Amino acid sequence: MGKPVVKWSNVFGFAGAFCALLIGSGFATGQEVMQYFVSYGYWGLAGAILVLLLFLYVGREFMAVGHHEKFENGNDIYIYYGGKYIGGFYDYFSIIFIFMSFFIMVSGAGSTLEQYYGLEKNYGCTAMGICVAFTVVLGLSRIVQIIGKIGPLKAGLFIVIGLYGIIFHFDKIPVANAAIPSLGLLHASSFFDNVSMDWSLAALSYVGFCMLWLGAFLASLGKVSNSAKEAKLGATIGAVLFCVALVIVMFGLMSVVWDVVGVQVPSLYLAEAMSPYMATVFSVIIVLGVYSAAVPLLWTVVQRLATHGTKKYTLITFGLAALGTVIAIAIPFAKLVNFVYVLNGYVGILLLILMIVKKIRTKSAALR
Repeated sequence: MGKPVVKWSNVFGFAGAFCALLIGSGFATGQEVMQYFVSYGYWGLAGAILVLLLFLYVGREFMAVGHHEKFENGNDIYIYYGGKYIGGFYDYFSIIFIFMSFFIMVSGAGSTLEQYYGLEKNYGCTAMGICVAFTVVLGLSRIVQIIGKIGPLKAGLFIVIGLYGIIFHFDKIPVANAAIPSLGLLHASSFFDNVSMDWSLAALSYVGFCMLWLGAFLASLGKVSNSAKEAKLGATIGAVLFCVALVIVMFGLMSVVWDVVGVQVPSLYLAEAMSPYMATVFSVIIVLGVYSAAVPLLWTVVQRLATHGTKKYTLITFGLAALGTVIAIAIPFAKLVNFVYVLNGYVGILLLILMIVKKIRTKSAALR
């Protein structure tokens, strides 16, 4: 066998697409980071480390399986892991959840534009819905080219903003850790009513809902990769870059946690504290972040229902974009994040278990 082909432009494109999908409105606005990590204080760091380890596993696995199996449809990866019935359930469930995630993205864009520019939410949501729909019509290859470049840019700027909060308010972080339990922050998990235990469930839930985003999309990227090694490298770099940004933003928001309680877009507040100019730049980056996550989400739904290049594909794209925009306008952003992501995250955990079982069985069969 020859040496695996690794084209580094593809590796970084895959890594950028990985980051672009995960840094959507929940992460970009800070709501995700607040509810899943900041609300648990220092335990949130343990949660972020667990998220990194699991992303390294699931990201590499999705990409490698997509490369080897060459699924006709990216959603076939759920059949691969769960069989006809459980896999079939995930196939349909993931499409519903991904569509729900799409209108969360649109809602986040509207909330950001409303908070910073005073633009009514319905205008911002409508503009985002239209831009996403036109991009989805272009197809997967163009989507990767576009969002693959945006992903690293987003991660880099979030790291800068987070570092600002850490460097200039470092002494406030220990105080914030002690104060967080009394601030009434929304928690992604309160199952045990004990932050020293609930952080782990929050981290699992976080990976769970992200897996429902990543599964079909990464399988489709893996299919077009030159080798399994190229696919795995892309997933690895993407996971590491994303989690570095996650940890830095977490501590940055902790440093100003008193000021962002109840704020719809906490990360924008942190940017405003840095400088009005940076806040303007950051508001644009948040919107770009939402756009680059919303595009693959809507694409995943549409490609499950129609073939690219057909009239049906175009009509479904604009129809679903319009429906998602209407819902995004109607429901407050923070409530959407807390309800949709947390509920579906637990369903995603079962998929992780199915992946591990499948891996063990495959290795056992190979040893016989």
